[in-house]
Amino acid sequence: MGLAASHARLQMLTARKSDLELTGQMISQARQYLANMTSQMFNNSANLDPDGKEAKQLNQRVQALQAKDKSLELQLNRVDSQQKAVSTEMEAVKKVVDKNIAMTFKTFM
Repeated sequence: MGLAASHARLQMLTARKSDLELTGQMISQARQYLANMTSQMFNNSANLDPDGKEAKQLNQRVQALQAKDKSLELQLNRVDSQQKAVSTEMEAVKKVVDKNIAMTFKTFM
């Protein structure tokens, strides 16, 4: 791979890594929002009769939120794995760029 192609690949990987970081932050923010909602529901259910209709509805909503949180956690794990793969590829491309630069300067010296 030539120097220009390697540099273009490095720029593309840097952009992809930034996109993945943003996606990870958005997922983390959504998980935090769900945690806050779940906490509020637990606080509200503390004042209710545990066998009452409202308490059961709140428990169902909490379970639904917990399921959504689990889904978001899996997405976040996938994004983290992709970030690690992109970082590894970036390191490899940086080595190729450095090698191309060294070879170019050896040619002129």
